[in-house]
Amino acid sequence: MPTPGGAKPSRPCDNYDTVSETGPVPGTLDAMRWLWTPAWIARHVAMVVLVVGFLGLGWWQVSRAAAGNSISWGYAVEWPVFAGFVVYVWWREVRLARRKETLATEPPADPADAPTAVTTPAVAAGSRPAVRRPVRIARVPAASEPAEDTDLAAYNDYLSWLNANPGARPGDYPG
Repeated sequence: MPTPGGAKPSRPCDNYDTVSETGPVPGTLDAMRWLWTPAWIARHVAMVVLVVGFLGLGWWQVSRAAAGNSISWGYAVEWPVFAGFVVYVWWREVRLARRKETLATEPPADPADAPTAVTTPAVAAGSRPAVRRPVRIARVPAASEPAEDTDLAAYNDYLSWLNANPGARPGDYPG
């Protein structure tokens, strides 16, 4: 209600809606808005299509098994298991994305509480050492020329003699 003389009230009205300015409230649909992005809608649709398709194939196998095809009983069980696996993977991905979302919106921890430097504890006797990433080492060729192998030189001479004398037999080699 305006005050006389056009002055604005010094305090906000009691019926002012502050809920819309506080952000999403946990447990509401507004908190799950990230599940309705185009990528997630595609995942939801794919999950529904796969589950309906797998259950339909399972029902088809049940009807074939009832008609006398005994091997179809195994498939009648297998297709619903596939549908359950699709639901499990979808549920796990939603939980993982929700966990990442809550970590992203969580305020950072107080810097006074955080340790300044993380030190690696010394390996105690009987404990398992930490697994570390392998280190790549560049191989540099040796600076000096390697000594010539006498057996290799003799074999190369033999091959060149055989090439120069195409009709000769290996027993004709003079060396």
